[in-house]
Amino acid sequence: MTGHPCISSHKVEGTPVYNPNGDKLGSIDDLVIDKQSGHVRYAALEFGGFLGIGTDRYPLPWDMLTYDTALDGYVVPVSRQQLDQAPHYEPSATPEYTDEYGRKVYDYYGVAWQ
Repeated sequence: MTGHPCISSHKVEGTPVYNPNGDKLGSIDDLVIDKQSGHVRYAALEFGGFLGIGTDRYPLPWDMLTYDTALDGYVVPVSRQQLDQAPHYEPSATPEYTDEYGRKVYDYYGVAWQ
């Protein structure tokens, strides 16, 4: 591994997110951290809309993201069509990140709830 193993959240926010084909899906808007364990649970992907207007937030399980140095961004095994149906919220209506909500998000992506 090159560089440092840790990164500040403000450097993650705004980082582009791509699908495996290299198509840009959006960018990281926010990170959601478990208060008990201190681990990042979700990266809130800003997706949809046009020129940043009308975009919603799509919580992605953090473990789904892989950093790609060639793209200088994260890659997730998700298509645009999957995101269209994925759990999401408007920026002004942030959900309560309960365990029930977490299971719903993780189940949608086929990831084991932590």
